[in-house]
Amino acid sequence: MSIANEQSAAGRDADVVVIGAGPSGMMTANLLGLYGVRVIVLEAGPAIIDYPRGVGMDDETLRTFQGVGLADEVLQHTVPNQPLVFVDRKGRDLARIAPPSAEFGWPRRNGFVQPLADQVLLGGLARFPSVSVQLSSTVTALQQDAGSVTLTIDGPDGARTLSAGYVVGADGGSSQTRKSLGIGFAGTTATSNWLVVDIRNDPLGRPGSYVAADSRRPHVSISIPHGIRRFEFMLTAKETAADAEREEFIRALITPLVPASAAVDIIRRRVYVHHSRIAESFRSGRVLLVGDAAHVMPVWQGQGYNSGIRDALNLSWKLAMVIAGTADERVLDSYELERRDHVKAMVQLSRWVGQVISIRNPVGAAARDLFFHAISLIPRAKQYIVQMRFKPMPTMDAGALTHTGSRSVPSPVGRLFPQPRVSTRALPSQRLDDAVGPWFSLIAWNNDPLALLDADALALAEQLGIRVVAARPASQLAWSDGPVDDRVVVVGDIEGKLQRWFEGHHESVVLVRPDRIVGGASDGYAASAMLRDFAKVIGATAPREVTVR
Repeated sequence: MSIANEQSAAGRDADVVVIGAGPSGMMTANLLGLYGVRVIVLEAGPAIIDYPRGVGMDDETLRTFQGVGLADEVLQHTVPNQPLVFVDRKGRDLARIAPPSAEFGWPRRNGFVQPLADQVLLGGLARFPSVSVQLSSTVTALQQDAGSVTLTIDGPDGARTLSAGYVVGADGGSSQTRKSLGIGFAGTTATSNWLVVDIRNDPLGRPGSYVAADSRRPHVSISIPHGIRRFEFMLTAKETAADAEREEFIRALITPLVPASAAVDIIRRRVYVHHSRIAESFRSGRVLLVGDAAHVMPVWQGQGYNSGIRDALNLSWKLAMVIAGTADERVLDSYELERRDHVKAMVQLSRWVGQVISIRNPVGAAARDLFFHAISLIPRAKQYIVQMRFKPMPTMDAGALTHTGSRSVPSPVGRLFPQPRVSTRALPSQRLDDAVGPWFSLIAWNNDPLALLDADALALAEQLGIRVVAARPASQLAWSDGPVDDRVVVVGDIEGKLQRWFEGHHESVVLVRPDRIVGGASDGYAASAMLRDFAKVIGATAPREVTVR
């Protein structure tokens, strides 16, 4: 999607300024760059962060890397299908999470090296002439009015100002952007600190992620790509951050796990405090918060990183439409409406898991172990854990959605659409998102979508840049009862997964948003009404200039 902006005439320096070059900020900038938005990324540090952070990437995040054209690059720094195993003090399994499905096109659990993934995001920004990154640039003041935001920046050349249509605060859990807006950050802080250590030339080599719920000292051992081993150790109340800087202290912790600890090559170390907090608001006028600036959570489900990527994906297309003039600014209110409940559920789950594994009382730990060993004997309970069915999925009942024409209970509207492999008349096999493109798609099963939509709905689809897709069994891919219309992408369901999805729902037409959430769904006869109502919900207006790549 390419956007001709009003901002040039308004004299603004950028459509969007992103404060913070962490993963949430850089993914936001990559997505906005993909949509043709003019973006400046401001990073206070002289380089992006290189200390130990996230090690778990889920299928939704990999799907987002795919959508922004960086999947191949980031895959080099991942371990697909990495299990997460919780063990007791004797090393026996308490719970093993190893989901086999790839409903959204990618493995559900992937180990990764965050500093290298962040470098992929940073490098991706160089593709877009509309995006620039300015390092060593600290925002010291932020003012907004009804039409723009003005930022005062302290940079290498002294103080200066920038003007933008919108600002995305992606400057971490201690976000100065959030604080300057007076937005509260309610929640709790864990009573114990954790020491995180990354080691080069993995002295163990065993694949997988292991969390030891050991009442003597809970700890974590994770194999991550390129021969790196991550250890995490709970610190006692008497052990300080200064202790954690001492080589002999660290090696004393590692020795029970790696007897030859003198030979380990420590490359990174950091002490973390686990917070569970959510900003009281994700938006203040023209400033919006993403990632840790909006919410922080304990690491135990690996969802802090992934939740920030979901924020970026949800917000970016809405900002792009508002800037292009194809949607009313009120669509930005749907960002928090759609994200808050899911974030809250992730924070609660992560906090609960942390509390369970961190039990230090031997009697309480024994009771916990007995409970988990018992439920592992129940096949349905075991599969519930193994297949990660407990993970809250991004679902929403209100926001940039329409329920017009949807009859299924529960409705597919507000849920992620699957991503099977499909064939096209040009390619024998590719992922669905690659076939339909990074913007909106209207997918009709076993029908001609041009025949289903009336003239007004077709014009609306063209106005909003919606890709019209005819999905059918792969056996029918080459068949056509008339001239090929280049307005329609025909995809063949080579795995049968699309057919099974439509068999499970009354609806045969779905409107899939750029974040792959179903924005509307209906029977064929109601597709035009569904599309018109979605346009009303987002306040669709005549575009200044929008073209779909």
